[in-house]
Amino acid sequence: MGDLPVGFRFYPTEEELLLYYLPNKLNGMNPDIDRVIPLLNIYDYNPWELPQHAGEMCRGDKEQWFFFTTMQEREARGGRPNRLTEKGYWKATGSPSDVFTCQNLRIGRKKTMVFYEGRAPHGSKTTWKMNEYKVYDQSPNPQLKEELSLCRIYNRSKCARAFDRRPAAAEADGAATQCHNHRNRSADVAFAASDDPQINPTAGSELMNWDIETQSEPLWDSEDLMMILKWFDL
Repeated sequence: MGDLPVGFRFYPTEEELLLYYLPNKLNGMNPDIDRVIPLLNIYDYNPWELPQHAGEMCRGDKEQWFFFTTMQEREARGGRPNRLTEKGYWKATGSPSDVFTCQNLRIGRKKTMVFYEGRAPHGSKTTWKMNEYKVYDQSPNPQLKEELSLCRIYNRSKCARAFDRRPAAAEADGAATQCHNHRNRSADVAFAASDDPQINPTAGSELMNWDIETQSEPLWDSEDLMMILKWFDL
């Protein structure tokens, strides 16, 4: 990554993955895509081995890695894919969900999986997770293009992501300062008083910092929220 500017990070949205990267790979266009998302049989590896196989432009990332993977032969014949690795297996969690653009156009399908060490049904759940994406074709009756998937591997964490992470003590001090200056104002107004992310952890975002996987699970639990409300006498 020596030829990239300081601060570069590959951080695509789901819309970008399904409107640009996966279709271009399927059509054999833009070979430079392999520099960020390589083609790999991810089930030949345990998840903790995958970061070293990430694209050359993303190998330094500590939190998420992207791979293209082809449909297995048994899956092409109508069977179930084999998601076993040497040390464990990937297990689907929940039901597959459609992915939409900001204009509410359906563009793909997402399946979320969790990695378990050991063998079913006695495997041990880990924090390794995967989002598997498939794209719809552009026909009048859209069908999923099953021959290639785009997989996003990451390690589930309840803490903030690396670029906006800071020590807990500093966070408490910042909140206490906000409390002193805006004791009689509501919490959202107090947090909005500054655009500095070191003072305002919600600048440019919702009050709740959403989980990287589903965008539906708050990173703060109820005790954290009650503490903040107490600081502001709410």
